[in-house]
Amino acid sequence: MFNVHDITRDACMLHGPLRHLGYDWWWHSFTGRDEQTGEEKPFFIEFFVCNPALGGDEPVFGQLPENKEKGIKPSYLMVKAGAWGENHAQLHRFFGWNDVKMHEDAPYSIEADDCFASETELRGRIHISREEALAHPEWMCDAGQMRWELTVDKQIAFNVGYGASKALRDIEAFAMYWHAEGMKSAFSGWVEFAGRRYIVTPETSFGYADKNWGRDFTSPWVWLSSNHLTSRRSGERLMNSVFDIGGGRPKIYFVPLDRRLLGVLWYEGKEYDFNFSKVWLDVKTKFSFREDEEHVYWHVVQENVHALMETEITCRKKDMLLVNYEAPDGSKKHNRLWNGGNGKGLIKLYERRGRELELIDEIVATHVGCEYGEYDPQDAGSRHGSDI
Repeated sequence: MFNVHDITRDACMLHGPLRHLGYDWWWHSFTGRDEQTGEEKPFFIEFFVCNPALGGDEPVFGQLPENKEKGIKPSYLMVKAGAWGENHAQLHRFFGWNDVKMHEDAPYSIEADDCFASETELRGRIHISREEALAHPEWMCDAGQMRWELTVDKQIAFNVGYGASKALRDIEAFAMYWHAEGMKSAFSGWVEFAGRRYIVTPETSFGYADKNWGRDFTSPWVWLSSNHLTSRRSGERLMNSVFDIGGGRPKIYFVPLDRRLLGVLWYEGKEYDFNFSKVWLDVKTKFSFREDEEHVYWHVVQENVHALMETEITCRKKDMLLVNYEAPDGSKKHNRLWNGGNGKGLIKLYERRGRELELIDEIVATHVGCEYGEYDPQDAGSRHGSDI
């Protein structure tokens, strides 16, 4: 079972050593419609916390040259928000830890000035002028402005299980953990972005909410998810379905495990689980990523003893961002981390019938959240357009 809600895994995980060398973030993505034209636009909002034990009155930026020279690690709450598609942007607003109010236990909440996040609500505002963005490269963001007021209903979960268990959390077995309390979520409210107002409704928000935490980032970094799915077999939209794929190269006790993805499909109430940590499922995965001048492409094949899922997704580069983070040690490892919210593609689902595979459905996916990034650990540079 993976559709098991557990808001204790959405609590703040920065305890013990992770308070000095760790990050935790709550990610939300969804679609709104222009109040006047009806045009769709995908958005994201994230609350990212880093090294709280090192903080004070002001945010500390690891990318400042003087901090790099002295080995000073970052410490702040970063509110990241923005949009994909035309006029895409990522906007960052930073707070020192003394200005942050956090309820660390479940149900979590985090607040600084007029920015707020919890299991059920999101509120906030970011305004970055062009002059500020140019003068502060350590902010790692674009110029622009966005305001939002939203409610969140997390409907279907992807409970990874292995990495988020309390025992493994306590001994920090993994470098990066994942929990998707709302891999299918319904958002309601409004967003103002770049002078336009967008209305967000549960039926057309195609929402997603998860979190990651740990001491380092995975490379390669893979994420694909959507709940806007349509069956080619019936021609109908699958109203009770969602898929989610993530991972890349997880590290356990600093030892990387290559070619490992976590993937699930909730297909009209039936679970298809491709979680490599469940050894009894005998999960096998192949995945690749490539890019050309205009698009990026993912191809993932996952199988277990019961089923096989083949996922092919593409997204236009002009709709995407190269999303920015710095690691808790102050390094910026991912410099080519593709990030989008309006990918599209096809999922082929098969079930095993003895030694044969029976095609259950071909599923058209749109409004796909999608990510890929990879860096060379020798120089924290990047490799892209490569097969894995």
